[in-house]
Amino acid sequence: MSEAEEFEADLPEQIAVRLAKREQILESGEAYPVSLPISHTIAEVKAKYPNLEADVATGESVGIAGRIMFLRNTGKLCFAALQAGDGERIQAMISLDKVGEERLDQWKSWVDLGDHIFVAGEVISSKRGELSILADNWQMAAKTIRPLPNLHNELGEEFRVRHRYIDLIVRDRAREVVQIRAQVMKSLRNTFDQERFTEVETPMLQTIHGGASARPFKTHSNAFDTELFLRIAPELFLKRAVVGGIDRVFEINRNFRNEGADRTHSPEFAMLEAYQAYGDYNSIADLTQRLIQNAAQDVFGTQVVKFEDGTENDLSGNWPRISMFESLSEASGVLVTPETDIEILKKLAKSVDIEIDHPLHGKYVEELWEHFVKAKLEKPTFVIDFPVDTSPLTRNHRSKEGVVEKWDLYIRGYEQATGYSELVDPVIQRERFIEQVTLAAAGDPEAMKLDEEFLKALEFGMPPSGGMGMGIDRLLMSLTGLGIRETIMFPLVK
Repeated sequence: MSEAEEFEADLPEQIAVRLAKREQILESGEAYPVSLPISHTIAEVKAKYPNLEADVATGESVGIAGRIMFLRNTGKLCFAALQAGDGERIQAMISLDKVGEERLDQWKSWVDLGDHIFVAGEVISSKRGELSILADNWQMAAKTIRPLPNLHNELGEEFRVRHRYIDLIVRDRAREVVQIRAQVMKSLRNTFDQERFTEVETPMLQTIHGGASARPFKTHSNAFDTELFLRIAPELFLKRAVVGGIDRVFEINRNFRNEGADRTHSPEFAMLEAYQAYGDYNSIADLTQRLIQNAAQDVFGTQVVKFEDGTENDLSGNWPRISMFESLSEASGVLVTPETDIEILKKLAKSVDIEIDHPLHGKYVEELWEHFVKAKLEKPTFVIDFPVDTSPLTRNHRSKEGVVEKWDLYIRGYEQATGYSELVDPVIQRERFIEQVTLAAAGDPEAMKLDEEFLKALEFGMPPSGGMGMGIDRLLMSLTGLGIRETIMFPLVK
């Protein structure tokens, strides 16, 4: 029986008991009040009285609310630990002499772990020195019908992912990751603001999917009676913005790719894309490094981030840039260039048991590179100069035949971001799209479609530009050491 099944197995009886309590509270008229006279947060009270000595009364009365995470009922005095949404806790004390016999009995009868409770009373320290609220009165803020899991047991990842709301209640780290993500987003936007970039939003629903090689999700518009696609990338619309004169533009939003899911992939994910007129793949790599290093510095106060398992991810310094072809040649012991015959690549693939069934020369190069080099890249590394035939939106290299000015950034062995010197020649771009159409006709489900509206925009003139895309969820992985499902608050699960 799984952890989730065990949790559900005991629910019917407990739910019935709590529903009966709810009926009693409803009769009293206070089960789910619209508002409560809250005067302070738990954090504010703790900040004001950080070091009270034991058994001290402050004389200040406050009204606070929180979820009960610990409950102990004795004869004339009951104790509860109240937790706010930020995880801050404070003790509430419900005593006979303060609230009276009827309200004390109701507390003992009605209140369970997980309930939201309001208490009003004096701020004191207990005889053990614990900061507390000695309640003059209390009120049920929200009665919980389903009990929390055993708080002494570690929640497994599968349970946490499927019940993230419970995870956020009971586990400090879950709340920390939400806050880290919010701070990272703030840092990214601050860096873009310093670099004079403009944030925009582009369509999620598109008549033609493009901007990446990926399978799209399909849907149908009743209003327009047409097939639509959830976007796989915002690239082609952001380039339209550059054509229109927004020289430095970025977007942070959702992408959707109808592909596999694993520790580094999710069908729905957050993506950052940015385009800089009169930049190239070198300048956009510099910007990407600044974005990540600033995020680490702003959130953690260091560019050497530490993970829960004690390992470190050193994001400091200038990150090396290595050639895909040269690094593959060195690692494999076989000289691989853009001119290497595809039969040689097939033979090399077979020798290491890699199955590649694809007509493109560049596909063999990239697959072989992943086998021989990828896993060895622990430190942040820009892998530069990719094959032409696998990079249809990228400018040819200014001095090297057969490659394009593209990089992929790898951190801890997985791809973090990609960047280009953008292809802005509409004639060559049309030729590249036609090649993609040929691949699609041959059965490639990830090939791009010919986008006439985008080509028309390019024909109005796009300045030389650098562009990049970076997965936000993977950035959180680089900063926390967590898997992708832990960095997304509510990931898609089957």
